[in-house]
Amino acid sequence: MSNSGVELHIQDRHVVMDNGIVRVTLSKPEGIVTGIRYNGIDNLLEVLNDESNRGYWDLVWNAPGSSTGLFDVIKGTSFRVVVQNDDQVELSFTRTYDPSLEGKLVPLNIDKRFIMLRGSSGFYSYAVYEHLKDWPGFSLGETRIAFKLRKDKFHYMAMADNRQRYLPLPDDRLPPRGQPLAYPEAVLLVDPIEPELKGEVDDKYQYSCDNKDSKVHGWICTDPPVGFWLITPSNEFRSGGPLKQNLTSHVGPTTLAVFLSAHYTGDDLVPKFQAGEEWKKVFGPVFLHVNSVPDPIDPLFLWEGAKLQMMVEVESWPYSFVASEDFPSSDRRGNVRGRLLVFDRYVSDDYISAKSAYVGLAPPDDGGSWQRECKDYQFWTRADEDGYFSINNARAGDYNLYAWVPGCIGDYKYGVPISVKPGGNFDVGNLVYKPPRDGPTMWEIGIPDRSAAEFYVPDPGPNYINKLYVNHPDRFRQYGLWERYAELYPDGDLVYTVGASDYSTDWFFAQVTRKKDDKTYQGTTWQIKFVLTSVDKSGVYKLRIAIASATLSELQVRVNNPKSAPVFSSGLIGRDNSIARHGIHGLYWLYSVDIKGTWLNEGDNIVFLTQPRSSGPFQGIMYDYIRLEAPSSSSSTSTAASSSGH
Repeated sequence: MSNSGVELHIQDRHVVMDNGIVRVTLSKPEGIVTGIRYNGIDNLLEVLNDESNRGYWDLVWNAPGSSTGLFDVIKGTSFRVVVQNDDQVELSFTRTYDPSLEGKLVPLNIDKRFIMLRGSSGFYSYAVYEHLKDWPGFSLGETRIAFKLRKDKFHYMAMADNRQRYLPLPDDRLPPRGQPLAYPEAVLLVDPIEPELKGEVDDKYQYSCDNKDSKVHGWICTDPPVGFWLITPSNEFRSGGPLKQNLTSHVGPTTLAVFLSAHYTGDDLVPKFQAGEEWKKVFGPVFLHVNSVPDPIDPLFLWEGAKLQMMVEVESWPYSFVASEDFPSSDRRGNVRGRLLVFDRYVSDDYISAKSAYVGLAPPDDGGSWQRECKDYQFWTRADEDGYFSINNARAGDYNLYAWVPGCIGDYKYGVPISVKPGGNFDVGNLVYKPPRDGPTMWEIGIPDRSAAEFYVPDPGPNYINKLYVNHPDRFRQYGLWERYAELYPDGDLVYTVGASDYSTDWFFAQVTRKKDDKTYQGTTWQIKFVLTSVDKSGVYKLRIAIASATLSELQVRVNNPKSAPVFSSGLIGRDNSIARHGIHGLYWLYSVDIKGTWLNEGDNIVFLTQPRSSGPFQGIMYDYIRLEAPSSSSSTSTAASSSGH
């Protein structure tokens, strides 16, 4: 490992950072990464691509009232050296908004930064986006960094211990080698260059990942053994909280750092800025890490090295070497700690520790929804076995404190905003979450964990397999599972009998539409059958329905009469597109439906769940958890109740 100082070479149209380990070339003044030299490979980036299509920041934006997103590769117009010494170089490539280009250029000042440190096997990048008060409004659909690697070198992708494989070449996706499927991203490999991939499906969405699990991903070249990795040391600058899903690495070979997107959420996660609204945000830094191993070590061991480097980067956050005043160092941040307990008197008379709860700080919001907040910063942690939590290194400012607890429905929100002070330590003490609950459980289906993964996920059709996900915990990532519903239920829709059915085998993971012989689609109605030995006719029962994802769908609830007007309708909800994109969750919805005792029978009962919207194959609902509660003072009893979390 070289320990020479960092050298900076400023040329007419390029600028080069070189620390003796890795050499990075950027266009000047655009700030596009055009070359990465490492371990004997002159350029890790795709030399067949134009220089502007190798390593770049980009965004998608909309002018007010426009439905057409404008794709913008961010090219600086001004270059300056921010820091230059033997230990560090930091470069700035800025683009300043020109009001004469209103409607043609996103109204943002953008300052892209690149950092190289002595002895570091890689480089860092971050950017500061700023919208000034006098500028027009706009919406920001996506922003990210993309790296296009050499297709003759990088063939093995890794993003998790159990999510890594050799991927096809980009040429394999083009006709006649590849056959597009229901949407352009999904391609059947008909005649791939590597014959063993024949008959598989390739789709970049099969490699999406929750923010909480997406800290390192990238590619391995086997000759010579070289790894290229994107390390995200913090999620504070990524929108949507810990469960937001984003793309990672996919055929190209492409590696992405996605900071903001509408994937798996829809328009709710597109920030909309008004004219006159001031806004500034720092995206990143992220670390672009390269590594190598000597022969005869297996090149795939590079993944282990990347994970170790990821842990080093996480422990180093917030970085002390970032020059921008807009990125606060550790002493300008604060900490919040406390303990979260759960009280549900129908589960226990005592407080229960909120084991493994997700606890986070998000900006105060009238809607109270951290999962839809997408303009500013969020800070999340997991509570320990006893419910103790510590949120460290939060930026100074005012926040709401939120939590959700696996095994419980709903969200916790602390009663008053929390003010984080630079260098401060805020102890909120013991907090108690009382999840929504009116009465004892009559029956329940599923596990309240904001995912449909516990339900029945079928095998894919034999013609649409990705071998990575055969016998895999993420079997829901296979292509075409929505088509399996009509095959499994050819003569009628799903019927679930409480006490006899098993949700892991008898509850399909998504209530999808049914494709008919004439290629049109129809809505579906699922039935939950249950027996009550007694009914409180004067009471009101409560049906809790937690939804893990919805796409252009509607939930209608009827009780004991499928022809009656619904006792509840959600209206049109959701633009997650999780069914098509192989997610098992999107945005979370929780509905509480009053069921009058007069609607129920002593003996047999049926709840009908109808999803009537049916213009295509990807509309539908993924349920998280369903529970029927008796009235609080009721002596009603059910002859059977399935069990899960509280």
